[in-house]
Amino acid sequence: MAIHFISDLHLQDEASWLGELFSRTLADWRGKIDALYILGDLFEYWVGDDDDSPFHAAMLAAMRDFSAVTPLYVMRGNRDFLLGAGFAAASGATLLDEPQLLQRHGRDYLLVHGDGECTDDAAYQQFRAMVRQPAWQAAFLQKPLAERHAIARQIRGMSEHKKQTQGMSEISDVSPAAIEQLLAAHPGATLIHGHTHRPARHEHLVNGELRERWVIADWHDGHGGYLRLDSVGLSAHPLTLHHH
Repeated sequence: MAIHFISDLHLQDEASWLGELFSRTLADWRGKIDALYILGDLFEYWVGDDDDSPFHAAMLAAMRDFSAVTPLYVMRGNRDFLLGAGFAAASGATLLDEPQLLQRHGRDYLLVHGDGECTDDAAYQQFRAMVRQPAWQAAFLQKPLAERHAIARQIRGMSEHKKQTQGMSEISDVSPAAIEQLLAAHPGATLIHGHTHRPARHEHLVNGELRERWVIADWHDGHGGYLRLDSVGLSAHPLTLHHH
């Protein structure tokens, strides 16, 4: 059987098709694959495990149903870095730290979300370092839920504005230096990540060795995608609501 990788679903109440595609995909894959890895930005934003919105409850129920039969692994992304033990308990998922090394069919695969490798964006890396600190997280989680939502929407708004003004700029992609450093630290491993919304297969020459990097498709405009890992290797496949 195979392992599937998805990322950057950005699940949100305002886009009902996302939740529908996610729920249906989980139902389709349940018991038919060895494991599902979600490599970050499963949610558009996550303000804490105590957020009991009906939408989140429905998504957690779908994951719990899936994980009762098939192992589910979730890595935090730049939007849902606050996923915690409460989320893991409610979804049945195992939270992963990055980088995560996966050994399969005699090969090594290295998993990250990808935002940590966008080192050309200094302002973002500064923000990332701050929000990953336990003290910052503890202080944020003590604020009332409504206030946390307001802050998350504000951060999202700033990020959308930046996208509109700068477009898909170079600094929003991973930096070659950061990728080469990561690959050099894990010889022989194939890198798999999301975050950049630029699905592709890349080759990098690192220390005289040709290395592979696969970028997972994000979900948008009614379409998603996933990577499949089986005995043959990695392959990319589309996902839409309109066919099975």
